Amino acid sequence: MDQITIEGLEVFYHVGVPKTERAKAQRLLISLTLETPFERAQATDDLNETIDYSAIAIGLTEFGKGRSWQLIERLANDIAQWILSEFKPLRVTVEIKKFIIPNTQHVAVKLTREP
Repeated sequence: MDQITIEGLEVFYHVGVPKTERAKAQRLLISLTLETPFERAQATDDLNETIDYSAIAIGLTEFGKGRSWQLIERLANDIAQWILSEFKPLRVTVEIKKFIIPNTQHVAVKLTREP
């Protein structure tokens, strides 16, 4: 299956179990893999025949405004559902990296969803 990948999109969302952690937006990195056929886009060279990855990136920078999550697992699922609803890939994989635990590079969750 053909894929579009966005790697390491930096966003700032309010996320964390303790209220003190959610009080300030924290840096997260979001990576996405969207599975969608490319045949029509390749034949027509028309953006309307594929997924507009720029629109996804812009949308994700706004996605967290006015919202908060306790768990990045829930956030990843919410992002997957938004992408499936708005952009209609056959499958989406969402990975979120969070930089909260000392002496680690990051903590991450990764999930795959289909419509």
